[in-house]
Amino acid sequence: MKARPRQTRRNRRKASDDLPGVTAPARLDRKTKSLVNRLCPGDIAIIDHADLDLTGADALIGCQVAAVVNTAQSITGRYPNRGPQHLLEAGIPLVDDCGPEVFDRVKEGQCVRLDGDTLYLGDQVVAKGRQQDAGSVAASMAEAKAHLAAEIEAFAANTLEYMKHEYPLLIEGIDIPELRTKLDGRDVLVVVRGYHHREDIATLRSFIRERKPVMLGVDGGADALLEAGYRPDLIVGDMDSISDRALTCGAEIVVHAYPDGRAPGLARVQALGLDAVLCAVPGTSEDIALLIADEKGASLIVAVGRHDTLVEFLDKGRSGMASTFLTRLRVDDKMVDAKGVSRLYQSRISTMAVVPLVLAAAVTILVAAAALTAGQIFFRFLGTELETFWYWLTGLL
Repeated sequence: MKARPRQTRRNRRKASDDLPGVTAPARLDRKTKSLVNRLCPGDIAIIDHADLDLTGADALIGCQVAAVVNTAQSITGRYPNRGPQHLLEAGIPLVDDCGPEVFDRVKEGQCVRLDGDTLYLGDQVVAKGRQQDAGSVAASMAEAKAHLAAEIEAFAANTLEYMKHEYPLLIEGIDIPELRTKLDGRDVLVVVRGYHHREDIATLRSFIRERKPVMLGVDGGADALLEAGYRPDLIVGDMDSISDRALTCGAEIVVHAYPDGRAPGLARVQALGLDAVLCAVPGTSEDIALLIADEKGASLIVAVGRHDTLVEFLDKGRSGMASTFLTRLRVDDKMVDAKGVSRLYQSRISTMAVVPLVLAAAVTILVAAAALTAGQIFFRFLGTELETFWYWLTGLL
């Protein structure tokens, strides 16, 4: 009698394994940048991300998720965002517009199954959306490009409007609090977790080894530095996309606050028992990091993963780029892109030049050793040992 229930459970597991689609634990968060800190390879990511951006898609791919279920539209048609296409090119299934109810029906870590456009919890359908493929994404992107002209016009108008209020940023700079980290006269590496940031950091290894710059991580950029094997010296941001591991790594923390003094990220830092200084200025955290490096006397600012294009600003939900435009005007004389620095700091000696030098040195050492009495004795001893080994080896055969 006891064997029958065990057999039934075994049969159920086997039946579950035979069901079509992808079966995996579910991880849920309305903020993709927060979710990636909890994802494990093979999970099904459930997100609420209208106009899925390239950086978010790249982070999901890096976590090796099995599938992505988006409760919102991954391409709304507002502008041609490339995140969905990037996911599909990586072979990750994407189901769109499932509705926010899934956040109430599925709990973190529950095992769910995605079959086509339908998400199951056990035998129950908990969400149904639109399964994206190359054709549907291409059609949505073509439609979005048709709307881009109007988006550019609105973007430019907003940028000019905000510049009227933020121009003191260019003339007066910002009020920077006192920092323990000394930047005066040093190179500063500012890392933002943007598209291709991993590759950019990898190209800078020679520069980092030679120049030993101050490592400044902007929010999740601090995690990017840790992943690359470096410890950030300074962290700047509103602390909404950084892990506790990065916050507690020993770096000095600057919390980006609103101009009215509100700093939502400060509570999280204090909850970890950490000290922080506030920097209350308009603009993005990326802008603040660059301005801090400039105001504190950095001799060179090397930017990794920064956002420069119209699509990148729209990806970030920005309706304009006034503060970023003004920031670039203020610090451009000392700022360079990561890829440009990597070209300057490539190894000066090629591998093809090193090999002949090593061979020549080895021959010189051998000739010198052979001319010395001690060297001759060593070579005779070595020859005797090799001869003994040869006789032993041939005896086995």
